[in-house]
Amino acid sequence: MASEATMLQVDDREVRISSPGRVLWPDLGITKLDLARYLATVGDAFVRANGGRPVSLQRFPAGVDGDDYFSKNPPKGAPEFVRSVEVTYPSGRSHPQLVIDEPAAAVWAAQMNTVVFHPWASRADASDLPDQLRIDLDPQPGTDVDDAVPVAHELRRVLADAGLAAFVKTSGNRGLHVFAPIEPTREFLDVRHAVIAAARELERRLPETVTTNWWKEERGQRIFVDYNQANRDRTMAGAWSPRALAAASVSTPLDWSELDGVDPSAFTVLTVPDRLAATGDPWERMHDEPGTVDELLSWWERDVEAGLGELPFPPDFPKMPGEPPRVQPSRARKQP
Repeated sequence: MASEATMLQVDDREVRISSPGRVLWPDLGITKLDLARYLATVGDAFVRANGGRPVSLQRFPAGVDGDDYFSKNPPKGAPEFVRSVEVTYPSGRSHPQLVIDEPAAAVWAAQMNTVVFHPWASRADASDLPDQLRIDLDPQPGTDVDDAVPVAHELRRVLADAGLAAFVKTSGNRGLHVFAPIEPTREFLDVRHAVIAAARELERRLPETVTTNWWKEERGQRIFVDYNQANRDRTMAGAWSPRALAAASVSTPLDWSELDGVDPSAFTVLTVPDRLAATGDPWERMHDEPGTVDELLSWWERDVEAGLGELPFPPDFPKMPGEPPRVQPSRARKQP
C-alpha cells in the first residue's frame, strides 16, 4: 500500500512530503510537514543566507530525540534542482557536497528529515575561499546569553576597527554568532588566523568576561570565543535553520538594536515566519559591501612577533565512558 504523502507547492515546484504527520519535535507536536511549510515560508531569506554554498544536512529520521546523521552529497533519487559541488576536506580528500539553490531544495531536505542545515563559510564556485568571517560566542557554565550580549557589542567594535561590518544572530541555543562579509581572496587558514586575531583583541578588552582558552577547564565563567569554527572542516547552524532542541528554536538573524535583552527561546519554527514577515530580514544586504581580513592579519602578525602563535586545533581525543557526542575536549584526558 502506498505510504501517506502530500504535495507542497514551493514557488513553481511541487515537492512531495512523505509521512507528513511524522513528529519531529515531540514536546510541541511539530511534524515533518510543519517543518517543510516553515522552510517554504522563510525560503527566500533562508536561501540568501545559506544558498549557493556547500552544505551538510543533519537528519533526524526518528525526530530530535532520536539518532541523527549527516548527509553531505546528494543521495540517489535527488531531484534535478538539487546539485552538488566537489570540495576538499582538511585531509586533502575531495568529495561532492550538497548545494541548496532555491527554497524547494530546502523543503526537499526537510522531506529527508533534515532539521539542521550546516552551510560552509565559502561559496560553491570558490569553496576554498571563505566569503564570511564567522565567530561563535559560546557561554560557558555559569554564564548565559545575557553575558554574551555585551561581548557581541564589543566584538562589533573590534571588527569595525579592522574595517569590517558585523552581523549577529542567535545560535538557536544560548550563544550568539557574529559574521562579517569578506572578499573571497584568502584561504581558510588565513581567515582562521584573522578570527584568532579578533578574538585575542576582544579578550584584551574584556579579560574578565572573555576567553580564548581551548581547554574547557581553563575557561572559567566566561564567554569562549570559538575560533575553531573558522576551520575548513567546521560549520555552524545556518541563519534561519531550526535546531534539534525541544523548543524547536531557530538560529535567527537580529538587528543590532534588538540584541539587548534578547530571548533566543522566543524564535522558533512556530514564531519566526511571522517575525520575518513583520520585521524583514536583518541580513538581507549583508554581502553588499564585503571587507577584507588584511587588517586582522596585520594584528595576527603583530601577535606572532610578540610570541603569540597558533592556537590549538580540535584534537582527536577518544570519547570517555558516558561522554555525550561532540563534547569539547579536556586537557586532562588520558591518552591511549
